[in-house]
Amino acid sequence: MENTTGTIVAVVGSASDEVLARLEGIEGVETLSLRDTEPALAARRIAATSSPWVVHDADPLEHVAAAWVELFEERATLGTLELEIDQALAHFSRGARMPDYYIVLEPETAPDTWRHWWCGALGYRAPRRVLPASAPDSPTDIAIRRLLRALPSSRPWPEPSSWLPRLAMEIPDRIGLRDRLPEA
Repeated sequence: MENTTGTIVAVVGSASDEVLARLEGIEGVETLSLRDTEPALAARRIAATSSPWVVHDADPLEHVAAAWVELFEERATLGTLELEIDQALAHFSRGARMPDYYIVLEPETAPDTWRHWWCGALGYRAPRRVLPASAPDSPTDIAIRRLLRALPSSRPWPEPSSWLPRLAMEIPDRIGLRDRLPEA
């Protein structure tokens, strides 16, 4: 599957539909409402775009994230997370790709384990590619447009196959701590 050459941004959070609506019609920005779309179809629709910017609400790791959160909230088993990881890796092997950036709306109001997913387990892999943002508070709020114009450059996402299989060992509140040097 051929990938788009544009910058792909996934907007996640309860107000993602509002963000997409506010970005609609901007020259060079294609908005796609893909939430709850089958992952392979979402990947094909994203790859078929030719706009410089593609902003959508489909997270290729949505099911992995939910299984990770449920595992650490003791509502699911390790097997469930492993199954979701295997399915996500299969989608990536068939052409799905990580968005270049995630805009996470209102992460400070998310339940603790979800906040640890966005800002820890996922954000640890490419910290400057997971961007917290406030949800629009009025029809004229242009904060998300400003954020799109000033996306930070950073290293790309590592290949999902290099870190997703170890995700079950990424414990909320501890992600990244083991890699810090002890203070003298």
